[in-house]
Amino acid sequence: MLKFDAKTARLLDSAYQGADITRRRQGSFDALQPAPGEIIMDVGCGNGLLTAELARALGSSGRVIGVDPSDDMRKSAIERCKDFDWVEIVEGSVSQLPAGPESVDKAVSVQVFEYLSDIPGAIKEIHRVLKPGGRLVIGDIHFDSLVWFSNAPDRMARMIAAWDHHFVERSVPALLQPILKQTGFAVEAIHPITICDHQLRPDGLANMMIILMENFAASNGHMSPEEAREWATEQRTLAAEGAFFFSITHFVVSANKM
Repeated sequence: MLKFDAKTARLLDSAYQGADITRRRQGSFDALQPAPGEIIMDVGCGNGLLTAELARALGSSGRVIGVDPSDDMRKSAIERCKDFDWVEIVEGSVSQLPAGPESVDKAVSVQVFEYLSDIPGAIKEIHRVLKPGGRLVIGDIHFDSLVWFSNAPDRMARMIAAWDHHFVERSVPALLQPILKQTGFAVEAIHPITICDHQLRPDGLANMMIILMENFAASNGHMSPEEAREWATEQRTLAAEGAFFFSITHFVVSANKM
Protein backbone atom coordinates (compact mmCIF):
# COMPACT_ATOMS: atom_id res chain seq x y z
CA MET A 1 0.00 0.00 0.00
CA LEU A 2 1.23 3.49 -0.85
CA LYS A 3 1.63 5.90 2.06
CA PHE A 4 2.38 9.59 1.70
CA ASP A 5 3.46 12.38 4.00
CA ALA A 6 1.66 15.73 3.83
CA LYS A 7 4.16 17.21 1.36
CA THR A 8 3.81 14.30 -1.07
CA ALA A 9 0.04 14.35 -0.75
CA ARG A 10 0.03 18.03 -1.78
CA LEU A 11 2.23 17.28 -4.79
CA LEU A 12 -0.12 14.53 -5.92
CA ASP A 13 -3.20 16.69 -5.46
CA SER A 14 -1.51 19.32 -7.62
CA ALA A 15 -0.82 16.71 -10.31
CA TYR A 16 -4.46 15.58 -10.38
CA GLN A 17 -5.46 19.16 -11.11
CA GLY A 18 -2.57 19.71 -13.52
CA ALA A 19 -2.72 19.82 -17.30
CA ASP A 20 -1.90 16.15 -18.01
CA ILE A 21 -4.54 14.52 -15.84
CA THR A 22 -7.03 17.28 -16.60
CA ARG A 23 -6.67 16.36 -20.30
CA ARG A 24 -7.50 12.75 -19.47
CA ARG A 25 -10.51 13.77 -17.43
CA GLN A 26 -11.62 16.18 -20.17
CA GLY A 27 -11.42 13.36 -22.71
CA SER A 28 -13.89 11.28 -20.73
CA PHE A 29 -16.12 14.29 -20.04
CA ASP A 30 -16.31 15.14 -23.75
CA ALA A 31 -17.00 11.54 -24.76
CA LEU A 32 -19.76 11.25 -22.15
CA GLN A 33 -21.60 14.29 -23.53
CA PRO A 34 -23.38 15.19 -20.25
CA ALA A 35 -26.69 17.01 -20.64
CA PRO A 36 -28.98 18.78 -18.12
CA GLY A 37 -31.44 16.49 -16.38
CA GLU A 38 -29.48 13.27 -16.85
CA ILE A 39 -28.55 10.75 -14.18
CA ILE A 40 -24.83 9.96 -14.44
CA MET A 41 -22.81 7.50 -12.40
CA ASP A 42 -19.10 8.19 -11.81
CA VAL A 43 -17.73 4.71 -11.11
CA GLY A 44 -14.60 4.92 -8.97
CA CYS A 45 -15.07 8.65 -8.44
CA GLY A 46 -11.95 9.01 -6.28
CA ASN A 47 -11.51 12.55 -4.99
CA GLY A 48 -14.48 13.82 -6.99
CA LEU A 49 -12.82 16.07 -9.58
CA LEU A 50 -14.79 14.61 -12.50
CA THR A 51 -17.88 14.25 -10.31
CA ALA A 52 -17.89 18.00 -9.65
CA GLU A 53 -17.38 18.81 -13.32
CA LEU A 54 -20.34 16.61 -14.24
CA ALA A 55 -22.44 18.26 -11.54
CA ARG A 56 -21.78 21.69 -13.00
CA ALA A 57 -22.69 20.45 -16.49
CA LEU A 58 -25.96 18.78 -15.41
CA GLY A 59 -27.25 21.48 -13.11
CA SER A 60 -29.81 20.89 -10.39
CA SER A 61 -32.21 19.17 -12.79
CA GLY A 62 -29.78 16.24 -13.04
CA ARG A 63 -28.15 13.84 -10.63
CA VAL A 64 -24.60 12.55 -10.24
CA ILE A 65 -23.85 9.41 -8.27
CA GLY A 66 -20.20 9.07 -7.29
CA VAL A 67 -19.27 5.53 -6.28
CA ASP A 68 -16.00 4.57 -4.57
CA PRO A 69 -14.92 1.86 -2.11
CA SER A 70 -12.37 4.08 -0.31
CA ASP A 71 -13.48 5.99 2.79
CA ASP A 72 -10.71 8.57 2.32
CA MET A 73 -11.57 9.17 -1.33
CA ARG A 74 -15.28 9.48 -0.58
CA LYS A 75 -14.56 12.06 2.15
CA SER A 76 -12.54 14.10 -0.32
CA ALA A 77 -15.26 13.81 -2.98
CA ILE A 78 -17.99 14.82 -0.53
CA GLU A 79 -16.01 17.92 0.46
CA ARG A 80 -15.33 18.84 -3.18
CA CYS A 81 -18.99 18.42 -4.17
CA LYS A 82 -20.58 19.90 -1.04
CA ASP A 83 -22.17 22.80 -2.93
CA PHE A 84 -24.03 20.50 -5.33
CA ASP A 85 -27.18 19.14 -3.73
CA TRP A 86 -27.73 16.89 -6.74
CA VAL A 87 -24.53 14.91 -6.10
CA GLU A 88 -24.58 11.76 -4.01
CA ILE A 89 -21.29 10.11 -2.99
CA VAL A 90 -21.85 6.51 -1.95
CA GLU A 91 -19.85 3.46 -0.96
CA GLY A 92 -19.70 0.75 -3.58
CA SER A 93 -17.63 -0.98 -6.21
CA VAL A 94 -17.97 -1.70 -9.90
CA SER A 95 -18.78 -5.32 -9.08
CA GLN A 96 -21.83 -4.27 -7.05
CA LEU A 97 -23.14 -0.85 -8.01
CA PRO A 98 -25.62 0.88 -5.66
CA ALA A 99 -28.33 1.40 -8.30
CA GLY A 100 -31.36 -0.43 -9.61
CA PRO A 101 -31.70 -1.99 -13.06
CA GLU A 102 -31.93 0.50 -15.95
CA SER A 103 -31.84 3.51 -13.59
CA VAL A 104 -28.85 5.46 -14.96
CA ASP A 105 -28.56 7.41 -18.22
CA LYS A 106 -24.77 7.35 -18.48
CA ALA A 107 -21.76 5.93 -16.66
CA VAL A 108 -18.10 6.90 -16.69
CA SER A 109 -15.00 5.32 -15.18
CA VAL A 110 -11.49 6.78 -15.31
CA GLN A 111 -8.43 4.66 -14.47
CA VAL A 112 -10.37 2.03 -12.55
CA PHE A 113 -10.46 -1.01 -14.84
CA GLU A 114 -6.71 -1.66 -14.63
CA TYR A 115 -7.28 -2.63 -10.98
CA LEU A 116 -10.08 -5.13 -11.68
CA SER A 117 -9.65 -8.89 -11.73
CA ASP A 118 -13.04 -9.41 -13.43
CA ILE A 119 -13.43 -6.89 -16.26
CA PRO A 120 -16.29 -8.78 -17.99
CA GLY A 121 -18.20 -8.89 -14.69
CA ALA A 122 -17.74 -5.15 -14.21
CA ILE A 123 -19.00 -4.40 -17.72
CA LYS A 124 -21.99 -6.64 -17.10
CA GLU A 125 -22.81 -4.79 -13.86
CA ILE A 126 -22.65 -1.40 -15.56
CA HIS A 127 -24.84 -2.76 -18.36
CA ARG A 128 -27.37 -3.75 -15.68
CA VAL A 129 -27.76 -0.24 -14.26
CA LEU A 130 -27.79 1.63 -17.59
CA LYS A 131 -31.03 2.46 -19.33
CA PRO A 132 -31.53 1.15 -22.89
CA GLY A 133 -29.41 3.32 -25.14
CA GLY A 134 -27.37 4.43 -22.13
CA ARG A 135 -23.79 5.55 -22.67
CA LEU A 136 -20.64 4.15 -21.08
CA VAL A 137 -17.21 5.82 -21.19
CA ILE A 138 -14.10 4.09 -19.87
CA GLY A 139 -10.73 5.84 -19.73
CA ASP A 140 -7.57 3.85 -19.04
CA ILE A 141 -3.88 3.74 -19.89
CA HIS A 142 -2.36 1.01 -22.05
CA PHE A 143 0.96 0.58 -20.27
CA ASP A 144 2.62 -1.02 -23.29
CA SER A 145 2.56 2.52 -24.71
CA LEU A 146 5.04 3.71 -22.08
CA VAL A 147 8.31 5.08 -23.51
CA TRP A 148 10.69 6.38 -20.84
CA PHE A 149 14.35 7.21 -21.49
CA SER A 150 17.06 6.12 -19.09
CA ASN A 151 20.82 5.73 -19.28
CA ALA A 152 20.29 2.59 -17.18
CA PRO A 153 17.69 0.67 -19.23
CA ASP A 154 17.93 -2.50 -17.15
CA ARG A 155 17.10 -0.56 -13.99
CA MET A 156 14.24 1.17 -15.81
CA ALA A 157 12.89 -2.24 -16.85
CA ARG A 158 13.04 -3.41 -13.23
CA MET A 159 11.16 -0.32 -12.07
CA ILE A 160 8.44 -0.76 -14.69
CA ALA A 161 8.15 -4.45 -13.74
CA ALA A 162 7.84 -3.40 -10.08
CA TRP A 163 5.10 -0.90 -10.95
CA ASP A 164 3.18 -3.65 -12.79
CA HIS A 165 2.53 -5.22 -9.38
CA HIS A 166 0.31 -2.29 -8.35
CA PHE A 167 -2.42 -3.12 -10.90
CA VAL A 168 -4.08 -6.23 -12.31
CA GLU A 169 -4.21 -5.52 -16.06
CA ARG A 170 -1.77 -3.32 -18.03
CA SER A 171 -3.57 -3.47 -21.42
CA VAL A 172 -7.19 -2.60 -20.60
CA PRO A 173 -7.96 -0.52 -23.73
CA ALA A 174 -6.98 -3.39 -26.04
CA LEU A 175 -9.28 -5.82 -24.20
CA LEU A 176 -12.43 -3.72 -23.89
CA GLN A 177 -13.89 -3.82 -27.41
CA PRO A 178 -14.79 -7.56 -27.60
CA ILE A 179 -15.95 -7.61 -23.97
CA LEU A 180 -18.25 -4.64 -24.57
CA LYS A 181 -19.70 -6.21 -27.71
CA GLN A 182 -20.30 -9.55 -25.98
CA THR A 183 -22.11 -7.78 -23.12
CA GLY A 184 -24.53 -5.88 -25.35
CA PHE A 185 -22.76 -2.60 -26.10
CA ALA A 186 -22.07 -1.00 -29.43
CA VAL A 187 -18.57 0.51 -29.38
CA GLU A 188 -18.67 4.00 -30.86
CA ALA A 189 -15.10 5.26 -30.60
CA ILE A 190 -11.67 4.71 -29.06
CA HIS A 191 -9.82 7.99 -28.66
CA PRO A 192 -6.11 8.16 -27.72
CA ILE A 193 -4.72 10.90 -25.49
CA THR A 194 -0.93 10.83 -25.56
CA ILE A 195 1.08 12.64 -22.93
CA CYS A 196 4.62 13.32 -24.14
CA ASP A 197 7.04 15.29 -21.99
CA HIS A 198 10.60 16.48 -22.53
CA GLN A 199 10.44 18.49 -19.30
CA LEU A 200 9.70 17.29 -15.80
CA ARG A 201 6.85 19.58 -14.79
CA PRO A 202 5.84 19.75 -11.10
CA ASP A 203 2.16 19.14 -11.94
CA GLY A 204 2.86 16.62 -14.71
CA LEU A 205 1.96 12.94 -14.92
CA ALA A 206 5.63 11.94 -15.17
CA ASN A 207 6.53 13.71 -11.93
CA MET A 208 3.59 12.09 -10.17
CA MET A 209 4.60 8.65 -11.46
CA ILE A 210 8.19 9.12 -10.26
CA ILE A 211 6.91 9.87 -6.75
CA LEU A 212 4.46 6.95 -6.76
CA MET A 213 6.78 4.41 -8.37
CA GLU A 214 9.77 5.09 -6.13
CA ASN A 215 7.56 4.81 -3.04
CA PHE A 216 5.77 1.67 -4.24
CA ALA A 217 8.85 -0.23 -5.41
CA ALA A 218 10.79 0.44 -2.20
CA SER A 219 7.89 0.01 0.23
CA ASN A 220 6.82 -3.33 -1.22
CA GLY A 221 10.25 -4.88 -1.61
CA HIS A 222 10.30 -4.95 -5.41
CA MET A 223 13.51 -2.87 -5.42
CA SER A 224 15.86 -1.78 -2.67
CA PRO A 225 15.23 1.77 -1.39
CA GLU A 226 18.68 2.71 -2.69
CA GLU A 227 18.01 1.48 -6.23
CA ALA A 228 14.56 3.09 -6.32
CA ARG A 229 16.08 6.37 -5.14
CA GLU A 230 18.83 6.16 -7.77
CA TRP A 231 16.19 5.60 -10.46
CA ALA A 232 14.22 8.68 -9.37
CA THR A 233 17.38 10.77 -9.00
CA GLU A 234 18.49 9.88 -12.52
CA GLN A 235 15.20 11.08 -13.98
CA ARG A 236 15.46 14.41 -12.19
CA THR A 237 19.09 14.75 -13.29
CA LEU A 238 18.14 14.03 -16.91
CA ALA A 239 15.46 16.72 -16.66
CA ALA A 240 17.97 19.25 -15.31
CA GLU A 241 20.32 18.41 -18.18
CA GLY A 242 17.61 18.73 -20.83
CA ALA A 243 17.66 15.00 -21.64
CA PHE A 244 14.32 13.93 -20.18
CA PHE A 245 11.81 12.02 -22.36
CA PHE A 246 8.53 10.41 -21.28
CA SER A 247 5.48 9.35 -23.28
CA ILE A 248 2.37 7.32 -22.45
CA THR A 249 -1.09 6.97 -23.98
CA HIS A 250 -4.46 7.04 -22.25
CA PHE A 251 -7.43 5.72 -24.26
CA VAL A 252 -11.06 6.82 -23.94
CA VAL A 253 -13.50 4.10 -25.01
CA SER A 254 -17.12 5.12 -25.72
CA ALA A 255 -19.99 2.66 -26.09
CA ASN A 256 -23.80 2.62 -26.04
CA LYS A 257 -26.07 -0.02 -24.55
CA MET A 258 -28.03 -1.76 -27.27
